[in-house]
Amino acid sequence: MMMHSFSTLGCPELDLDGVVALAARHGFHTVELRALCGRLDLPALFTEQFGTPEKWAEYLKTRRIRVCALDTSFKLIGSTEAERAELLEYVRWADAADVLWLRVLDGGTTGTPEEIDEAVATMEWWREQRFKNFWAVDLLVEPYDALAKQAPLKQFLDRVPHATLLWDCHRMWRQGGEDPVSTWSLVKDRTAHIHVKDSVNQPSEKHPFTYVMPGEGEFPMRPLLDALKQDKFGGVLSLEWNRFWHPYLPELDKALHSAARTRWW
Repeated sequence: MMMHSFSTLGCPELDLDGVVALAARHGFHTVELRALCGRLDLPALFTEQFGTPEKWAEYLKTRRIRVCALDTSFKLIGSTEAERAELLEYVRWADAADVLWLRVLDGGTTGTPEEIDEAVATMEWWREQRFKNFWAVDLLVEPYDALAKQAPLKQFLDRVPHATLLWDCHRMWRQGGEDPVSTWSLVKDRTAHIHVKDSVNQPSEKHPFTYVMPGEGEFPMRPLLDALKQDKFGGVLSLEWNRFWHPYLPELDKALHSAARTRWW
């Protein structure tokens, strides 16, 4: 059964207690952690607040909330050794709390063969580290830049048969020009997590479009939902309300109410 969730990118001002309360208010049992207390450096924040991964895991257990993914800033293309080390800081926190996924981005710009080669090599580096250290958590790759079109994404998936995706369907539709239902046919067997949001074709401060309340924009959600239901998608459908990067947006609580009221998702 498909699970609904939200990314804390939409409520970056909240601490973990506030996130748990927001999830409970909307009937969610799982959350996606990206920002907390105005910060993105989650391992450092967890260390300050909980001390050990085991205490963090106990906190989540007592509050009956699961974390479906920890979202990192790591990029498969163009990453440095220091950035690889930062990625690995997330592992012990994830494994302690049975978090299945660390979200990573593709990186790059154009999806050239050279960029795809680098993305593949980084995935192999991770796979070696994971098996050597017996980690349970795995990478969840978000096609965001170089892989945000179907052609380079297909090349990547063909070369990395073990790769699992976080699919930002709005980004590939609005900025990549890809039809969501068509893209779903390509990624459906490799996708565990989907980001959704809504927008209208009017310029904003940072984009040629403007984010709007779920159900009030132009994103073709109904055909996508029909396709997901037909294929019995059993992963996470997560509202990525980009308030951390776009503070003009209303509070996430209001966006979640809008999504529920309009039966948008």
